[in-house]
Amino acid sequence: MRVLTVLIMAMLAGCATTATYTDAEMVQYDKHTHYSIAESPGGFTVDIYYSRYQFIPESGVVAEACLRQAKAIAWEHAETLGQGIEPVNDQRVKLSTGRNGLSGITSCSASAVVNFKSGV
Repeated sequence: MRVLTVLIMAMLAGCATTATYTDAEMVQYDKHTHYSIAESPGGFTVDIYYSRYQFIPESGVVAEACLRQAKAIAWEHAETLGQGIEPVNDQRVKLSTGRNGLSGITSCSASAVVNFKSGV
């Protein structure tokens, strides 16, 4: 019984959740990605929640995929508005990763501010 308790506690200690950057309702983009967009003057903010199963945890790979999804959704959204956007600076994207050791799910939350291109 004691060994089982220690094992369960060790597994739970391996769980970490991501930070959340928005309370907005998210829409499913694909199998692994949910997103929301908040319009603002001169642009918008795109928030992403990305998660997938990994047998061998590689949070860096999930973080990179999360960042790519944020950029792709930003470009797609701007295109539907008929607007061009400034390149998204990776260094300004808020990003948080986590792992659930019990389920093997690695997840990532990201929030990127996107600015429309100004007329030249």
